[in-house]
Amino acid sequence: MEALSDVAVIGGGPCGSFMALNLARHGIKVTVFEEHGEIGVPSHCAGHLSISGLKRVGLYPLPAKVVENTFRGAVFHSPQGNELRVCFSSPVTCVVSRVLLDKHIAEMAKKAGARYSLDSRVESLVIGDGFVKGVSAKQGEATKSFSTKIVADAEGISSGLLRQAGLLSLDCSRLVNGVEAEVEGVRNVESDMVEVFFGRGFALGFFAWLMPLDDGKAKVGLAAKTRNPRELLRDFMLKHSIASAKLRDARILRTAFHPITLGGPIPKTYSDGFLAVGDVASHVKPTTGGGLVWGLGCSRIAAEVIVESLRKGDFSSVFLSEYQKRCDRFMGFDTRVMVQMRKMLDALSDKQVDEALRFCAKIGLNKSLEGFNDIDFQGRSILHALGSPRMLTALLYSFYLYLL
Repeated sequence: MEALSDVAVIGGGPCGSFMALNLARHGIKVTVFEEHGEIGVPSHCAGHLSISGLKRVGLYPLPAKVVENTFRGAVFHSPQGNELRVCFSSPVTCVVSRVLLDKHIAEMAKKAGARYSLDSRVESLVIGDGFVKGVSAKQGEATKSFSTKIVADAEGISSGLLRQAGLLSLDCSRLVNGVEAEVEGVRNVESDMVEVFFGRGFALGFFAWLMPLDDGKAKVGLAAKTRNPRELLRDFMLKHSIASAKLRDARILRTAFHPITLGGPIPKTYSDGFLAVGDVASHVKPTTGGGLVWGLGCSRIAAEVIVESLRKGDFSSVFLSEYQKRCDRFMGFDTRVMVQMRKMLDALSDKQVDEALRFCAKIGLNKSLEGFNDIDFQGRSILHALGSPRMLTALLYSFYLYLL
């Protein structure tokens, strides 16, 4: 078995690269194993991110070529066409090229000293005396084993390596199947507003979205618990009463499919010599399905704990459990609130969602939501917003509908 580095990171996506960046900045020898031959390819994510979240993890401002557009608000459409508009005085979110974002973070990691092994698919963990002590990776036609002190799994939604490490995988009952497309020939859109569409007919258990780019282009997508997402996207673009007026004549340039986990983090994200980070650990917001900001934050926490572990020479699950404790302080409260919010949203019928949005628009909830600009930590934002009579009234009314 070939000796490698102090840390092996599985996956060269943003979470894996950001962890490698933070490790390399501390002088840790880290190797990133990426199964594809090019960082960022293929892309499976729309790349809609909060500006405050990017600032929180130290990645804002981004290079201009990475950012495709910025948004100052959103328009929420109910199944029957009621509308709630939330606008801010300045941009609060942006949409990025995930290919270029992934490359940007990876280049930062390389400059800091991280090593990348492309076309290297990690097929199994090397385990000895109950500890994860390395990885076995297929490189071309050959399979090689590499020894390391700690392995960090940031490969995305998967479960094979988690099981080898003795961990439970994410809750498959809380998965939705997503599709994201880039289109051209979009009409009648506001360039600085994201549009969100609710409706069980095409997005059972989630929603659809439309994010304008430039030159008549946009990113459009949806996710649902049932049916083929490709068929759902076609029906949404051609038959939805509001979206079809904008998308009926649009031409799809590319399409990507991906599952989204909405059940909250897996029960345990560490074992002896092993940590799980990002989508594989279900570090994803249960309400919106966004995982980048949470994943990046947890990647930085993982790097901090790994540095401490290496300095002490202690790679046990007892020591590495500090990783999960810190992640829980980072996002635990918000996760628990958002899991309950997702359950409530899933339980509402189209008629109830329509009535809830109509009521929120009637009481002017959008005025209260103008202070609700932290979309990554919605539990804390809701707690803060409870001081608003409009917000409290809307929450109580939504809960009343949920109980019906």
